Formats: sequence, structure tokens, C-alpha cells
Amino acid sequence: MARLNLLEETRFEKVPVKVYPNQNTASVDVAHRIASIIKNKQAKGETAVLGLATGATPVKVYQELVRLHKEEGLSFRDVVTFNLDEYYPMQPTDDQSYVSFMKKHLFDHIDIPAANINIPDGTLAPEEIQGYCEAYEQKISNLGGLDIQILGIGRTGHIGFNEPGSAPNSGTRLVTLDDLTRRDASRDFGGKENVPTKAITMGVGTIFKAKEIILMAWNEKKAEIIKKAVEGEISPEIPATYLQLSDHVEFILDQDAAGMLTRFDTPWLARDVVWDESLTKKAVVWLSLKLGKAILKLTDDDYNNNGMAELVTEQGPAYSINIKIFNDLQRTITGWPGGKPNVDDSNRPERAEPARKNVILFSPHPDDDVISMGGTFIRLADQGHNIHVAYQTSGNTAVWDDDVLRYLEFVQDFAIAIDDDKGLTSKIYAEAREFFKTKKPNQVDPEIIRIVKALIRKGEAIAGARFVGLPDENIHFQNLPFYDRSKFSKDVSFEDDIQQTMELLRQVKPHQVFAAGDFADPHGTHKVCFDIILKALLRLRETDEWTRDCWLWLYRGAWHEYPIHEIEMAVPLSPQEVKRKRLAIFKHQSQKDVPVFPGDDPREFWVRAEDRTSETAGLYHKLGLADYEAIEAFVRWKFD
Repeated sequence: MARLNLLEETRFEKVPVKVYPNQNTASVDVAHRIASIIKNKQAKGETAVLGLATGATPVKVYQELVRLHKEEGLSFRDVVTFNLDEYYPMQPTDDQSYVSFMKKHLFDHIDIPAANINIPDGTLAPEEIQGYCEAYEQKISNLGGLDIQILGIGRTGHIGFNEPGSAPNSGTRLVTLDDLTRRDASRDFGGKENVPTKAITMGVGTIFKAKEIILMAWNEKKAEIIKKAVEGEISPEIPATYLQLSDHVEFILDQDAAGMLTRFDTPWLARDVVWDESLTKKAVVWLSLKLGKAILKLTDDDYNNNGMAELVTEQGPAYSINIKIFNDLQRTITGWPGGKPNVDDSNRPERAEPARKNVILFSPHPDDDVISMGGTFIRLADQGHNIHVAYQTSGNTAVWDDDVLRYLEFVQDFAIAIDDDKGLTSKIYAEAREFFKTKKPNQVDPEIIRIVKALIRKGEAIAGARFVGLPDENIHFQNLPFYDRSKFSKDVSFEDDIQQTMELLRQVKPHQVFAAGDFADPHGTHKVCFDIILKALLRLRETDEWTRDCWLWLYRGAWHEYPIHEIEMAVPLSPQEVKRKRLAIFKHQSQKDVPVFPGDDPREFWVRAEDRTSETAGLYHKLGLADYEAIEAFVRWKFD
């Protein structure tokens, strides 16, 4: 019976899929599978041939292999490796090269002979590439083929650098990179313009010859492409779908990457489910949007014809379900994000008392506050709450070098105007110009330039908070140390960041804390900043009584929004408030037009913010609720 249930649950999936609670557990399992192949080959006196991948996905796999080597004696002396790909052109000594990546994460820490390492050569002359690629293929064949091939997946659906349009029988070759692939790599190169336009990659046909293929994917950013690769039709537009043709492939996912698969996203279509309150709300919202009908118009037939007959049988008729979910959604909407005083708050998202709350809005970057919840920020200030804003990082990474020179030129000219002849600014200006002339992509700026960039963003953040209506003493520029430390080392302690955050929380004793919950942030800063806040609050809850009355609300940034069924507080904005929010965002002049790291969305941040909140309001309206100009959405973090 268990086997039948599993088959029913996974019937939409066209490849074997194994889902783990998190990427750490999954990575350790994959590493041990690789280690077993190596040991079995060694026991037979044979050579293990591994196909390896680069990027963030396999890093923890390599960490575990290194641990197995150092602590459990796993030897790589009889192992031969072939990497999937390399940028072209690319010097092996460049920080962005896959040679550097593999040395850093694996090869420099194990006993593999250098002669056994094979990585596509990014230094070849164009006329040498074809012959080199043919020899690369032949070398794999001469060794009996790959025993295992490790893959990640790009958001275009590429495996290796086999971009959309690749043929299923393609071999190792030079390819042109998709624009989205280059945008995703832009942070490593200090901007998309510095990312090579080509790469040498193993072909889909080469990958298929491996005796075992494991594709790994982590986090929700990969969920959409994973659904297409696992459940979609085979298509050259998504090369990963070719893996459906292999009898030797397995997808290894964490829960977030698997989140859009049918068995997790709409499980009622895949199996019998327990219709608890959360799942019922999700399903009714899904049905309403799928059919394009307001919730209160859904019928028993709508439920029965769309995999939800069991729900109607258990909780029906349909109208009773509709009324409950409609009311639940209606109660999330409030024009009083700090709570409306002197009213019954039993069906409101926030408490009525105290009428004037202490509030801290934590902003990971100096503009997340106004971009992500600027309308709510303004509303809280207008309604008289004691609101503080804390800018957690300096944001100095995201300032154009030209802006540094522009500000230094202003200070230099100002010094001349007031007859300040110390010349310090002129010296800094000259050194900055010289540094920028030879600055390499993604090179870390000297400290003085980082200070200037931080001051640029600090001034913008203060201007934005003042525009909202905050007094200067309620504006805190934390400049948490981890942000600059992480530019030089990935092994960073966060203890002083946590202590600093605890001090601020104790100072304000907030009834409300707003924090960024947008962990799809491509820089990873949002997640680190949230973890610091959470650890600070958890420690304070052990000693400080005021924390028992402190609620933590999460907002999302300019990248994604919470799905409707998860939203617990929806703050509607009028056209005038949308305009005020836009003007607050405009105070961040260094981020206007083209920010340094725009991610994969070409729109300006203020446009993204307005489109996102307008789309949220539109979804509420489609479900049959009031038609608002915009809605900012929040989810409450549950401590207990």
C-alpha cells in the first residue's frame, strides 16, 4: 500500500526525485554516494571517473568529500575527474575561473594527482577548440566513461552550459551563453558586462553516457525550473528535460527547490490529503484564480471537477467553504498596520493596544525599507507610532565607482571654496582615480573607498527616513561588521552583529519588529540579516520580559511576494500613498536608473515595487475582494 501511495503521489514526475529537508543533508548523502563509487573501484583495482560541476550547488558536497579525506582516509589517488565546463576566454588563475573554484573547494584539499584533473581550457586559440573538445570526449571514452556525473541546473534549464536549443546528442563544444545565465553570474564578475559571452561545455550527449547522473538543486529560486524539468514536456528550450530520457538519472532536491512540484504545491491533485485550515485556504485560492471566478462564486461542481471533491464532502457545501475563506482573506486587510486603537481586535492582524507602539523596521540594505514596505512605513509614522529604522549594512558594494569620484570632486571643490588647504580630499581623490583605472571585475575596494560608498548610501537612507517623517534620533545606521568581513572571508563570525542588534532592541523595546523575509535575495544578505535579528530576539526572550509582547512581521523585497494564502497582514495603499512611497525611493539616487546589481529583473527598483504591490492588490480583487491601488503584504513569524 505504501508503494502504491508513493506512485500516486509522484505520478506527475517523469524522473526519480528524492527530496531532503535541507541542502546540507542532501549534500552529505551525495558525497557519500561518490565516496562509495571511489571505494568500490579501489577495491577492484580500478579507476573511478567522476564528472564534476561548479557553482554554489555542489559546494557542500565538496566540503564533505574533503572531510571524508581528512578525517576518514578517503583517497583520491586513483580518481580521475572531468569538469563540465569553463568560461571562454578565461585564464585559469582568474578568481572567476572554474579551475580556481575547483582548487578552492576540492582539489587543494585532497590527494588527487594534478595529472588526473581535467577542466576545459579557457585559454585556447579559437582554431584549437574543436580538436581540443574531440580529444576531451575521447579521453573520457578511453577511461571507460564517467562513473557518475554531478549536475546543477540553471534557471534557463541548462545543464553544464547546454543552453536552450542544445541538441540531445550534442558533444563537448564552444557555446554562447544565454543572457539570463550571464545575469545570474554578474555578481561574481562585478557586473554582467564582465561575464564572458561564451563557454566550453560537455554536451548533453556526453552527460548521457555517464553510468549515473545526479542533478542537485537548492532553494526556491530553482523551484520553477525544477517543475518544468521534472514534470514538463521534453523540449530543447529546457535542456534539463532531456534527462527524462535517461534510465540512470536522479534529481536530488531540498524542500524549497521541490516546492512547486505537484505533490507539494497542489497535493490534492496527487493524493488524498488532510484538509486542515492552511491547505483549505491555499486550495480555494488556487481554484478561484485557476477558474477566474471570485471565491464567493465557486460551486460544488467547480470543486468536484478540479480534484477537490473530498473537500466538499468533508466541509461543504461549497458556499460554506467560500464564505469562510473569503472572510479569512478579508480580515488580513487593514489600514492600521500598528493596530487600530479602541476597537475589537479579535479578527484583526494586529493588536489594538498599546495605541502607540514602539516599532523597529530593520532594512538589510539601505533602501529595502522604502522599496519593500514604504507605504506601511509612512502609514506607521502618520498614525503616530514611535517608529525606528535600522539599516543593517552599509550597502557599499552597490555603489558605482563614478559616484565615488563625483562625491569626492564635490568635497574637493568645497574645500577649495572655503580655503581648506589640507589637501586630504585631493589625495584620496587621486588615489581613487588610480585604483579605478586598474580595478579588476569584482575586486574589493580599499577601505577608504568603501567608507565613501557607505557614506553615500547612508546619506540617501537618512534622506528617505526623514521624508517618511522620522526624527534623526530614530534613524540607526548599524553598518554590521559581517558585511565587509564577508568580502575577504566566508568564515565569518556574527557574534558582534548579534550583540549590536540586541543592544538596539533593548534600547527601543519594540512591540513590533519588521524584518526582511525575502530569502530569494540573490546576494544572500537578507537571509544573513534575518538570522541575526532572529538570534538576537531569541536570546532576549530568555531574559527580557518585554519580548513576550514583541511581534515579528516579515516583509518581502523587490524580488518576490508572499503567495496570497500565506499573507497575514495586507496593508492597502491609495494612489497618493503610492506616490509618496515612490518619492521616498527616489531619495536613493545611487540605486536609480541602473543599480550596480539589478539581479535578473531589468526594471528599476521603484517600478518593481509598484508593479509587485499592484499585482498583489489585483489578486485580492480577482478573488472577489475590494479593488485597491496597491497592497503591501506581511507574514508574522511564530516563535512558539
